[in-house]
Amino acid sequence: MTAANGNGKAPRQVRCAIYTRKSTSEGLDMDFNTLDAQREAAEHYIRSQAAMGWTALPTRYDDGGFTGGNLDRPAMQRLLDDIERGELDMVVVYKVDRLSRSLLDFARVMERFEKKNVGFVSITQHFDTSSSMGRLVLNVLLSFAQFERELISERTRDKIAAARRRGKWTGGPPVLGYRVDTDRRALAVVPEEATVVQLAFELYLKTRSIGAVAARLNSLGHTQKRHTTRSGKVVGGRPWDKNAVHRLIRNPLFAGKVKQNDELYAGEHPPLIGMDVFERVQKGLADRSTGRGARHSRRPEYLLTGILRCLPCNAAMTSSVGRGRNGKSYRYYRCRREANEGTACPTGLLAADEVESAVIAQVREAARRGDLQREILAELNEDDGSLAEAQAQRERLTARLAELNGEARRLLAAFSNGNAGSKLMVERLGELEADMDRVRLELGEVEGRLRGVAGVRHEVERVAEFLDAFDGLWDALVPAERRELLHVLVHRVAVDTATGQLRIKLHDLKERSPASAAGLAAEATP
Repeated sequence: MTAANGNGKAPRQVRCAIYTRKSTSEGLDMDFNTLDAQREAAEHYIRSQAAMGWTALPTRYDDGGFTGGNLDRPAMQRLLDDIERGELDMVVVYKVDRLSRSLLDFARVMERFEKKNVGFVSITQHFDTSSSMGRLVLNVLLSFAQFERELISERTRDKIAAARRRGKWTGGPPVLGYRVDTDRRALAVVPEEATVVQLAFELYLKTRSIGAVAARLNSLGHTQKRHTTRSGKVVGGRPWDKNAVHRLIRNPLFAGKVKQNDELYAGEHPPLIGMDVFERVQKGLADRSTGRGARHSRRPEYLLTGILRCLPCNAAMTSSVGRGRNGKSYRYYRCRREANEGTACPTGLLAADEVESAVIAQVREAARRGDLQREILAELNEDDGSLAEAQAQRERLTARLAELNGEARRLLAAFSNGNAGSKLMVERLGELEADMDRVRLELGEVEGRLRGVAGVRHEVERVAEFLDAFDGLWDALVPAERRELLHVLVHRVAVDTATGQLRIKLHDLKERSPASAAGLAAEATP
């Protein structure tokens, strides 16, 4: 773009566009205004660079009466369009702030200039991106742009907090009972949805059971909030479960309040329930939570919680306690889907003692035979080949990264010694940085794979050790320790009372079908 003419040939023409701007329209009707003064100074500077092939384009890019705080300016948009079409090589301004007063916008514009190989010159500030010093200054400005982006994030958070303190709706997922009034940017009531919200609060006050509320809402055909996104996709409308009901009756929005941190503020939107109803519900939730904590400490240990699943419903099974006619407590497992949604489950209640005894018997038998230990250790030996290959790949990538770093340091040393005039040197530095990024990415993936293999090896070796000492360990452990040991050994237990199946899957290196786990998969009637 600024090729020398030492070989006697005329330099390549550099097409220069002059951009001018003034924030106010005051004085623009004068014969010679500030926009004319800016252009005249720029034309004088371009003529001083005539030996480099610079020439001013006749097209005027003048924005009179437009702020520099954004890029919504007609002449600026025409300038950017002409750059995209490749109609100019250099943009000349009187001062940097004529182009933009926003570092963030300035950084974005500079990125577009760089993509099209367009230079930028500020004639009063000695800013020229066609030189090494100009690019250095540009990098400093881009660092400040990052700082401004962070400030914008902080200001946005503060603005949202201030709006909530004034009770304004600040956006988020659509809420049942309301729609967003885009004209007022506020919430408006949807009557048919509001009745569902009111019913949920009433049901909870009557039943004191979140599961009962979910079951009743589902039986009446009510669903969660359904809405259409900006892209036209319909989302939501799922059946109610305990988590959804809990989120609904805990939301102070329905009582006409807006929450900011731990404080409630009066909202601009109309409430769907009274504040007294909301507070009674919160008290009921708090009382049940406190009672549950006290009861939990006295409950017996459930060995299969977290690993037992209901096969017909493909859902986890959770612990439950029942009381017989004689007043004695009995431990059960029940399908979580049935507990949350109130839907019928073919598995029903499982006696905890029976299903736990069946699982323990199968693990004990497999441990005695020793087949599982041998299979697990054999898999570890087979995996040594892939581990060695990954380690060799890590060594190759580390060496390659050191080689690229060395070349980059040599080029940077030449740069600091004043030998950086070659455009090829700058381009090579960019290529080296891209190569190092690719190598670092590959190295990170290999390191992650090695960490994963090491973790699996450790876990599987631990499983093999526990299996080897299972008989001696089990009888000496308290219930909490037995549960921990069982969770170390067993990945999942699936039960289907209709077929009498009890499928047990250990933690292992490779995916297995339940029937191939060295005889551990068994069919039993829980």
